[in-house]
Amino acid sequence: MPQLVLKMDNKTMEKMKVYYQDYLKSAPTGSVFAAKTPNCTITAYRSGKVLFQGKAPDKEAGQWGDKRQISQSNLKRKDQKKHAYSPSSELFTSSHIGSDEAGTGDYFGPITVAAVYVTAEQMPLLKELGVRDSKNLTDEKIESIAKALVAQSIPYSLVVLRNEKYNQLQKKGWTQGKMKTMLHHHAIEKLSSKIAPERPAGILIDQFSEPGVYINHLKTERSSLQENVYFMTKAESYSLAVAAGSIIARASFVKEMNKLSEKMGINLPKGASGKVDQTAARIMKLHGKQALNKIAKLHFANTEKAGTYL
Repeated sequence: MPQLVLKMDNKTMEKMKVYYQDYLKSAPTGSVFAAKTPNCTITAYRSGKVLFQGKAPDKEAGQWGDKRQISQSNLKRKDQKKHAYSPSSELFTSSHIGSDEAGTGDYFGPITVAAVYVTAEQMPLLKELGVRDSKNLTDEKIESIAKALVAQSIPYSLVVLRNEKYNQLQKKGWTQGKMKTMLHHHAIEKLSSKIAPERPAGILIDQFSEPGVYINHLKTERSSLQENVYFMTKAESYSLAVAAGSIIARASFVKEMNKLSEKMGINLPKGASGKVDQTAARIMKLHGKQALNKIAKLHFANTEKAGTYL
């Protein structure tokens, strides 16, 4: 059976776990998670190795690592296949909407989603403002660019799913993938209404699940995909609209985290590390476990780990 192995850091593996949430399955001992997609089975180990095994492991592995670092076994390398919702390169230089989210892998804080409309004429301005992949920017720089985008009246919409509502939906059986689907959908709907009657050349969503899964989530809530919607992993590296959405979503997430930190009287760390476990334990001691409902994503393993510190 063809297989590939990538070496990943902990942050990337946590992002992968969120990305494949709708495909998670029972994980073997010593692993961080295991998932089964139509292409292959993915198993991430605490050692940092991620195994892709099945009929098309290169399709999944190619989304997460430089192909030069891929270890191969009985595999002839093929070009990564594009799905039916892949954008053409022309979209990146055309007037389009881009949508991205923040806070999905963080135990504390909400999920924020921002959709931004950028015209072809505005693209040089965005480059001048420093708009690019927010992962390569500090929170201070992100806040500065986000303020500049608002000052320049770049059309956008922002949707925030706060923790109490997040936990309610999770208890109802919603996966994080479904929550993100509906957040992106609502943000795009709001922005489309705001810019009407102007119609963008397309709508690009930073892909967090297979398009078919996204569409099925919409159907369960009696919604449907808008026209000319495309999905692409790492879209913020190609689309200024998605990069701008990433920046506004991140700036909002940081702002919300600061509010929650002030409310708790404790600086809430980002991510889902051991430091987060200790902070959650401290909050439980000071305010009781019920306090976490309004500031944390309770189904994360951090809740259980925090209990070991009490």
